[in-house]
Amino acid sequence: MESFLFQATLYLTAAVVAVPLAARLGLGSVLGYLAAGLCIGPLLGLVGNEVGELQHFAEFGVVMMLFLIGLELEPRALWDMRHRLLGLGGLQVAGSAALIMGASMALGLDWRPALAIGLAFSLSSTAIVLQTLSEKGLMQTAGGRSSFSVLLTQDIAVIPMLAFLPLLAMPMLSAADGNSTMVGAGGSGGGSALEDMATNEHAEALAAMVDRLPGWGVTLLTLGIVAGIVLAGLYLIRPIFAYIHNARLRELNTALALLIVMSIAFLMSMVGLSPALGTFLAGVVLASSEFRHELESDIAPFKGLLLGLFFITVGAGIDVDMLMAEPARIAALTLAVMAIKGLVLFALAWLFKLRRRDRWLFTLGLAQAGEFGFVLIGFALQQDVVPGDLGPVLYLIIALSMMLTPLFFILYEFVSARLAEDKSEAPKADEITEQGPIIIAGIGRFGQVVNRMIQMSGFRAVVLDHDLSTIRLMRRFGFKSFLGDPTRPELLHAAGLAKAKVLVVAMDDKDASTRIVAYARKERPDLHIVARAYDRVHVYELYQAGADDIVREMFDSSLRAARYVLENMGLSEYEAAEAERAFYKHDRRAMLELAEVWKPGVPVAQNESYVQRAKELNKEMETAMVTTLGEEIETAEMRRAEGG
Repeated sequence: MESFLFQATLYLTAAVVAVPLAARLGLGSVLGYLAAGLCIGPLLGLVGNEVGELQHFAEFGVVMMLFLIGLELEPRALWDMRHRLLGLGGLQVAGSAALIMGASMALGLDWRPALAIGLAFSLSSTAIVLQTLSEKGLMQTAGGRSSFSVLLTQDIAVIPMLAFLPLLAMPMLSAADGNSTMVGAGGSGGGSALEDMATNEHAEALAAMVDRLPGWGVTLLTLGIVAGIVLAGLYLIRPIFAYIHNARLRELNTALALLIVMSIAFLMSMVGLSPALGTFLAGVVLASSEFRHELESDIAPFKGLLLGLFFITVGAGIDVDMLMAEPARIAALTLAVMAIKGLVLFALAWLFKLRRRDRWLFTLGLAQAGEFGFVLIGFALQQDVVPGDLGPVLYLIIALSMMLTPLFFILYEFVSARLAEDKSEAPKADEITEQGPIIIAGIGRFGQVVNRMIQMSGFRAVVLDHDLSTIRLMRRFGFKSFLGDPTRPELLHAAGLAKAKVLVVAMDDKDASTRIVAYARKERPDLHIVARAYDRVHVYELYQAGADDIVREMFDSSLRAARYVLENMGLSEYEAAEAERAFYKHDRRAMLELAEVWKPGVPVAQNESYVQRAKELNKEMETAMVTTLGEEIETAEMRRAEGG
């Protein structure tokens, strides 16, 4: 116990130092965790290589992560992914395993250990990839969704792989390496935290009972457990949560959330299935539950902490002595594995028509080996499929490829930035065949509402947007629009800038909006420009650029929400509406005054004249609001009295 606490204290201390530094440098938290483990383990030798106990504990982070991901996916969304799961994911596993097997045989291995190594290396790191995609906001991109589909397929594929590996056992290895044991990352003992749960008498009795079942009995038990998880999610967990919720004790909700995850993980491991897959399935079942957000908030802190510890143990498990003894060989083998997987991934991305940025994200993000590779290699050593002397080398290759993954994401960001500058990537702009008195630049969720109201009022606008999917959506609903970058002067002129009466700038990109306003004002001093602003600072930028009417995208909806609050605090609808009108009038006047003292490039908090004037205007607005509201209430009471 003392050793466990000592390791945990060291790891958390290193994480507190390394992770914020890595995040500040733009390297991501995963690389910080890995570097922390590498420093306190192999480099400083503070804990040696005895990381197994903490690593087993930290593996629950992966299980919890899959549960939370399942909560974000309703069954219909999972069904919609079936083609990518079976096609993209299945082809990736098969293609990577086949090529790595061929490369291993070319290096002199027999086909059986070569196949086992190919299967192990075909799997990528669910923990690192999903954590990094979430951090960088890439999960909802096409490349991110495709990566998730492949990772989910790989987690499912672990089950038949574990069942298949014993068939590859080589008798001659059993005789030569009869004492071979499963070694986890960093030289720790094999197994996992879920297997360690089965150390008491009751758990051992359950495991023995399962082992004595015939094959068909194990199959029925497996199906029963999966069906039980689904049925419990649909009919049992909601009433239990409702019962616990009535106790008004937050810690009980957390305890129940942890109980759900650990129970499902244990049941799945008892029948030899992936615990992460079981909790993912439970998450999908509960995705439509009214307690979904409560589950997320209770589990998320534990997931983040345990995942961080898992990444640290991977870094601490790297055999630096072996790496220093043969650096060229280990590095070459690691890069070869990642290059082979990258070749397969790139080909599949092209086959499934991913766009260039998504293609590179898909390729660079999944090129590593993963944590399940440790499990498969260890199991292959136990079953005498792989020679024992290859074990440390294979573990080192997996760990190094995981260490390189954050750097590959940085490489993706560089490639993505270069592709963004490459105009040849953008689809060819439409030939604009119409001109009109109204031009709308940008037809996202803001511009769509503007366009609809204009059309319903009997006017027509020329719509420009650079996003092909948005243009296709507009056309599908019968709204004519043109594909093209509104910041290009020739497209604005083709849309009728010279004769237009009103230009609506509704772009998502703040800088692009400001550029369009500045150019249009220079070309047409008499043109009326209505511009969408992201925030107050953007208002000042658009004001200086020459916009006439500036609309903060969230301002009007926020005013309406405040009006509802006032109505429910006892004000009449008329009084709340007058308060809203008064606030709007005073805020608009304050905005114009602050625009005069705002300085481009200087943060508003560091602009003393701005801060001072803002404080004065806030006091003036508060006084004016109270006065206005008091007058309106007094007038309303007088009218009621006269009417009475």
